[in-house]
Amino acid sequence: MKKVLTLLILALLFAGCSAPANGSNDSNTRQTLKVGMECNYAPFNWTQVEDTDTAEPISSVDYCDGYDVVMAARIAKELDMDVQIVKTDWDNLIPALNANDIDLIIAGMTATPDRAEAVNFTEPYYESQMVVVVRADSELTNITNIQELSGYNVLGQLNTLYDEIIDQIEGVNHMTPQESYPRMVLSLQSGEADAITAEMPVAQGVVAANPDLAIVAFEADNGFVADTSVSIAARKSDTELLEKVQAVLDGISQDERNTMMQDATNRQPANEE
Repeated sequence: MKKVLTLLILALLFAGCSAPANGSNDSNTRQTLKVGMECNYAPFNWTQVEDTDTAEPISSVDYCDGYDVVMAARIAKELDMDVQIVKTDWDNLIPALNANDIDLIIAGMTATPDRAEAVNFTEPYYESQMVVVVRADSELTNITNIQELSGYNVLGQLNTLYDEIIDQIEGVNHMTPQESYPRMVLSLQSGEADAITAEMPVAQGVVAANPDLAIVAFEADNGFVADTSVSIAARKSDTELLEKVQAVLDGISQDERNTMMQDATNRQPANEE
């Protein structure tokens, strides 16, 4: 009897030591925050082959860097998690999030009503201005109103605000949108497009890498009517994660966000497809 009792006690002790803590198989293992982005939308995110202080690996041979990567790493650090950047085509970002392939979308995405039906968004983590990029030797460099683009070939990115706003120009030749921004830049440089739409930080990065191009900005009354803020997306069911992410964002000042964006713009590589 004494032997049976001893074995029972040992069994209970072993079970207690091997039981998982807080639903994890290993209470000492840090969780990983999987963040989806294109890695093709500088200065928000881009792909490079160098392993730098601000870059995160996305395969065995290349890395992703940019404003979104730095923001993702900052959020993961504050949440005591490891960050993993998952390179994802733009159109697959929301499906990937809802399929549990990623935990967050940090990809320069605007919180539109249609998208808000599928996912939840934080408050904006960056706000900008909508401009156009033209060839530096173009007659369009001196225009001051978007309506002066009437009759010209204007190009935007597929399934984005960049494409939607083009119809605000009366009489414009609204070109078939491209899937990626680097392809848009090539279309502009080749003469196929006369102007491409962009947010200011994206335009600044493009022009810094391509001195043959120029930015045209507009005063509020003469420019595009558009929400140029970008937010972080989480699944509808992940309200606790969304609240934690928002708390981290609330602790990052506007000056610090501007510095993060300027640093990303300064270090982005030359535009490549």
